[in-house]
Amino acid sequence: MNDNRETLGSLIKKGNKSSGSAAIGNTCIAVVKGVAFAVTGSGSMFATMMHSIADAVNQMFVFSGSVLAEKRPTRRFPDGFGRVINLFCMVAVIVVTIMAYETMLEGWHLLQHPNTESKGYWINVLVLVLSIATDGFVWVKAMNEVLHDARVEAKGFGKFAASLRNVKRAAPPTRLVFYEDMVATSGGLLALIAVLVTALTDFKLLDGVSSILISFMMVGVAFRVGYDNMVGLIGVAAPPEIEERVSQIIFDEPLVTDIYQLRILQEGRYYHVEGLIELKRGMTLADADDIKFKVRDKLLADPYISDVTLGILEDNGVRNWVPQQE
Repeated sequence: MNDNRETLGSLIKKGNKSSGSAAIGNTCIAVVKGVAFAVTGSGSMFATMMHSIADAVNQMFVFSGSVLAEKRPTRRFPDGFGRVINLFCMVAVIVVTIMAYETMLEGWHLLQHPNTESKGYWINVLVLVLSIATDGFVWVKAMNEVLHDARVEAKGFGKFAASLRNVKRAAPPTRLVFYEDMVATSGGLLALIAVLVTALTDFKLLDGVSSILISFMMVGVAFRVGYDNMVGLIGVAAPPEIEERVSQIIFDEPLVTDIYQLRILQEGRYYHVEGLIELKRGMTLADADDIKFKVRDKLLADPYISDVTLGILEDNGVRNWVPQQE
């Protein structure tokens, strides 16, 4: 009984930290936004509230999936549970799409029947400033997770461009948090502008327009994350950078002359490596086995490589290894 609890605790510790912290933050923000919407009736506040609710539900759901994905392979599931997180993310996409639809309906309603009252707009301003700061903080944490997963170093404002370039190499839950909080931060800024403009001018339609724009951004996140995770469920080859790193580890062994075949499959944030390596001629079978196990152990030392299956061949005198292109 205690072993099960310890195992569950260890799995939770390995769960995606970005989605876990984001779920807690967005739950608090959603409650505050709900109170502000009830007091002011702002359509922009409703849109960002719906987005925060969607984010909170998704990120808690995805965090749970990331915990299950860390479960070790079993006899029945020898390849492990890495793709479970892709399934959880696909369900999260459905939640985002539903919330986007509701937000779009509210925006359309406000275009037809603009809210002419601007009472309590300062409440919305305070809540949105708080929301932007919180979402921005979570987004920066997601950027750091992306760079960590991609093994890329960047500082200051360079993190923004570097994380955008490398977000596809991050774990599925990290990608979800990155995209959602990018939209949440930009959507919060858009809502803040709409609240100020509708409160201080006669242009009341901006409230509905901003709600519809935010709903379109939510749909964009749904399609982007949905596509990435659909590919992950099917099974996708590792990026060229990962293949290059794996091949470099293999060729670091002096007695390896070539890579006859190499297949690296990405599941969640982990990689499965299968390959045939060529060794120098004249080696005994025992020595060749020693080299194979030595290379395997070096590959398994990488925390993101979950399993390695290697075969050995005698050097055929022909260069077979051709790295994949971007």
